[in-house]
Amino acid sequence: MIICSIDTSGRDGSLALAHWEPGTTPASFESLQVLRFVPVAGGTYSAQLIPLLNRALDETKIRKTGIGLFAVASGPGSFTGLRVGLSTVKALGEAFGKPVVAISVLEAIAAGTGRTGAVIAALDAQRAEVYVGEYSLNPQSVWPVTPVHEALAAVDDFTASLRGRLPVATFTPDAAIQAKVQDAGAPVELVVRPGADQFARLGAMKFAAGLTTPVEELDANYIRRSDAEIFSAPKPGSR
Repeated sequence: MIICSIDTSGRDGSLALAHWEPGTTPASFESLQVLRFVPVAGGTYSAQLIPLLNRALDETKIRKTGIGLFAVASGPGSFTGLRVGLSTVKALGEAFGKPVVAISVLEAIAAGTGRTGAVIAALDAQRAEVYVGEYSLNPQSVWPVTPVHEALAAVDDFTASLRGRLPVATFTPDAAIQAKVQDAGAPVELVVRPGADQFARLGAMKFAAGLTTPVEELDANYIRRSDAEIFSAPKPGSR
């Protein structure tokens, strides 16, 4: 099976084409072969995503109709970037009748830890806020990540809450969040932000576990509302 994975959740993104022999054992996921990994510069998603995908398909001699699964980072992250990535996958999945898997960036971070039990994943949300995901991990399951909750929190509230959660570790790709958690005296590990190659592997795992998303239900996991929604919301007491 050919997997096309797309991540446009961050300042910069990526896309990947991978080959996977479907299975439900760890060996089947470890044998997944990334055929192409293509960085996509932030700010160019809408203009470059499809041309870069077409070039990767040409270089690997794969037809769009040969793609068997689409995997996409569903957020949280850039509102504009997520819209571009998700709309692209939605259009391709619908046009070619292929299954789609949506993966939260936070659960991707958690899955990449290889831990067992409770873990916390965190992303810098700017504005002195943090995206937080708490998960229970079971490496013996085909899809090892069970969500407990995902939320947006003030950084100070988040670090204060960790003092009562010791020794649960936090994993983050953002040095600023790592420093805040360290200052709070809680365990934290700086990790690499997942890219399209990791989303391809995680997409295979979710597909094997039967966790696909109907194309018509594919949507972004923003967690935070957009500025347009915030500033257009009626003020309390207004009509």
